[in-house]
Amino acid sequence: MSDDKEVMIGKYTRREFREAMAAGKFQAAIVATAATEQHLEHLAMEHDLASVTTIAREVAKRLYPQVIVFVPMALGISEHHMVHKGSMTAKPGSWLSVLFDAVEGMVRHGVKNVLILNGHGGNEAPMKGILRQWQLYFNSTAPEVNVQFHSYWNLSREVAEQHCTSRVPGHAQEYETSMALAMFPENVRRDAMRDQEDQEPLKATVEKGRIFVEAAISKTVEYLQEMIAGKHREVLPHVFSKDLDMKK
Repeated sequence: MSDDKEVMIGKYTRREFREAMAAGKFQAAIVATAATEQHLEHLAMEHDLASVTTIAREVAKRLYPQVIVFVPMALGISEHHMVHKGSMTAKPGSWLSVLFDAVEGMVRHGVKNVLILNGHGGNEAPMKGILRQWQLYFNSTAPEVNVQFHSYWNLSREVAEQHCTSRVPGHAQEYETSMALAMFPENVRRDAMRDQEDQEPLKATVEKGRIFVEAAISKTVEYLQEMIAGKHREVLPHVFSKDLDMKK
């Protein structure tokens, strides 16, 4: 393997991955979830996928060789965006089934800590409704396994809100546009950003984006380090309320 800090599971051969696990690597996995959907007139539709994959990869590199990354789907729960041509969506049931299989696959290969790192807001509600069941399942079949779910902006929300003048994350607004300017400026159509009716994205800057990206990476690193150390093993409450906070 040319990159001695490769963190994307798809780049490994079966021998390389087998030997890495035998050597005690990959105590945790990031399973990244996203969507392919419209992001107003100015951002590429791959924004959610590109963002969460970039963040997950950088997190794993900082924690190498403790963390491996798997990106199971570019498809998300995006029915509310289907009025815009080009957006793609999955049904919640089929989406959750594939995601569970991805998580279980990592567990079956010996990974003890799995963080589902989310990059699309529409995926949160289905996960809030099912995560407790998944946690209880793994607790009964593999008590040493810890499965958690977070959107990257929730792990770094406190920092983001100090520098963002509007909503965090918002949809293709100041926060997401700033991150795109910092991570993949080629995905930002600046002329469309100026011409479209929604002008909030004009508040975005590269400087803010760098802050948001670094906060997302560093806070996720911190959270994963704590998972590996045995923290954040809580199972979600039995009854969900409107005040349930997935940020904690």
